[in-house]
Amino acid sequence: MKSRLRALLRLFAVQGTWNYERMLGVGMGYAAEPLLEELKLSDPQRHAEAVVRSAEFFNCNPNLAGLALGAEVRAEYDGDPGPQVARLRTALCSPLGALGDQLFWAGLVPALVGITLAAVMLGAGLWAIVAFLVVYNGIRIWTAVWSLRTGLAAGMNVAAAIGRSWLPRAAGAVAPAAGFGVGLALPLAAASFLRPFPLTAGLGALGLTALGLVAGYVGGARYGALRYALLAVLVTLLVRVVLT
Repeated sequence: MKSRLRALLRLFAVQGTWNYERMLGVGMGYAAEPLLEELKLSDPQRHAEAVVRSAEFFNCNPNLAGLALGAEVRAEYDGDPGPQVARLRTALCSPLGALGDQLFWAGLVPALVGITLAAVMLGAGLWAIVAFLVVYNGIRIWTAVWSLRTGLAAGMNVAAAIGRSWLPRAAGAVAPAAGFGVGLALPLAAASFLRPFPLTAGLGALGLTALGLVAGYVGGARYGALRYALLAVLVTLLVRVVLT
């Protein structure tokens, strides 16, 4: 249990040694070290090889790195061939990167930021920011714990474990929440930004809402919360410049 806790804490700093040559590789090796200690006692040769493999090139969303780390460590203890363990690491890069980016960067983060910004505009003040930090970091910590535990339990079968889990469904379901959060925040923020011009503020808020609906209808699946946010901010700034 102590080794798992040490590995988990190190996973939160997995990007601390990020570089173009190995991406997250060195950080993954650092996080794997506590989990591989027992292997050193039973099979020193395998331990030395496992330590080298754990620090080789690896890249994915850092919030889901525990899935790959746990699976790799379990495979080492199970005695799976070294080349097979290396292929597992390589195979996990793309799916964990795509799922993690969709869940966190394109979904959870814009959703929470949008809702927080809307709450601030409505008078919640500092409490909205505190709530954002608590909720986001709570989800991040829980995901890290689940990822490491699932990877350690699944080993070479981690792909099947991911497919059966909540992760793919959550990654697909969080996009509407992101759209709602950003769509709620931007008209309120625009109205506040254009407050010196009352009529324009009201029309601007309605216009941004309509802009989001039209752009979403035209753009379809290619149109996300981030693109709407950038477009809305640009339009709001242009209106403010014209009016002043």
